[in-house]
Amino acid sequence: ILTSLEKLEVAPPSPGQLRHVFFHNALPFVGFGFLDNAIMIAAGTQIELSIGVILGISTMAGKRYCQMNKTRTNIFFSLAGYVEALASRLGLSIPDLTPKQADMWQTRLSAHLGKAIGVTIGCILGMFPLLFFGDEEEKLEEKN
Repeated sequence: ILTSLEKLEVAPPSPGQLRHVFFHNALPFVGFGFLDNAIMIAAGTQIELSIGVILGISTMAGKRYCQMNKTRTNIFFSLAGYVEALASRLGLSIPDLTPKQADMWQTRLSAHLGKAIGVTIGCILGMFPLLFFGDEEEKLEEKN
């Protein structure tokens, strides 16, 4: 026998709720993407300028080595907690949805789009260290 609550149809989330879900997922991922890309560019460049010069590996190989390194994963996931805590302190509240609404395809789509767009924006913003490396690469080419 179905209870009266199970018989009720749950309305899909409103556009405002879906926007809230989108931004709730996007903002922390902007921070993740920013930190990840900025750290990897800076660390990859340092690897190139130290180990890369000795071993004769390219910039991309140095950055790829850095990205494959286990330290990257540990740093990234330890920073994730700090980014989420900061987002919470800035007033990013959890969307007010019922469990059934949270499981609807519209909500999941909004959450995944928020994460994808957030990390993309974060990675683009995290490329700022490239602004500071132009002179070092020119000096390196002049020495060769």
